[in-house]
Amino acid sequence: QVHLVESGGGLVQAGGSLRLSCAASGSGFSINDIGWYRQAPGKQRDLVAVTTRSAHTNYADSVKGRFTISRDNARNTVYLQMNSLKPDDTAVYYCNAEGTYSTGMYYTSFNSWGQGTQVTVSS
Repeated sequence: QVHLVESGGGLVQAGGSLRLSCAASGSGFSINDIGWYRQAPGKQRDLVAVTTRSAHTNYADSVKGRFTISRDNARNTVYLQMNSLKPDDTAVYYCNAEGTYSTGMYYTSFNSWGQGTQVTVSS
């Protein structure tokens, strides 16, 4: 199994910045895509940004130009730099990763979620 732990959320004023981190742990795993989703109260969970192993990125239109996703493959960590934050960015942010891991006998796929970190942007 692969476990994801997010950190870096908090309360910030509109126009401010936050940096989220997500560290993956386990054994014998390899991450393909890793990214961030968010879910505001009463709304569905939506993609914010995702990066592939070859560092291709994809962003939600609402965050393009303000958020930057990056990953450190050696540390199995992904970051989300969030600038020019708006009240509409308020949500619980979840890390998601998919890839493969070894059971000791064979490789199988995984898709893991972190526990989420709250981001609140005040106006």
